[in-house]
Amino acid sequence: QVQLVESGGGLVQAGGSLRLSCAASELSFSSFAMGWFRQAPGKEREFVAAVSRTAIITSYSNSVKGRFTISRDNAKNTVYLQMDSLIPDDTAVYYCAANPYGLGKAPNQYNYWGQGTQVTVSS
Repeated sequence: QVQLVESGGGLVQAGGSLRLSCAASELSFSSFAMGWFRQAPGKEREFVAAVSRTAIITSYSNSVKGRFTISRDNAKNTVYLQMDSLIPDDTAVYYCAANPYGLGKAPNQYNYWGQGTQVTVSS
């Protein structure tokens, strides 16, 4: 059974940094593009970042571009999200997801999802 397990969330002050990790198991990891999404209370799930199968191509939402960096290590079946210069609007549950079709921003393109990790940014 495919599992995606996120870790690294927590409480941080505005301007601080966090690094999220997502470890995949029972998944042909290098065959999937990987993405990060987030969902704040009362809001829809939104795209944050995605990385191609070989990590050559990355994509970011305008709201995080220049502050967040997505990366992956196919040898470790893990995708990362380095989050710098955090602001209170970044507060949300962050999810990683696997996309067999390639880079995409729509949640319905992603087949597998993790359980999420909470990120809270205080002002």
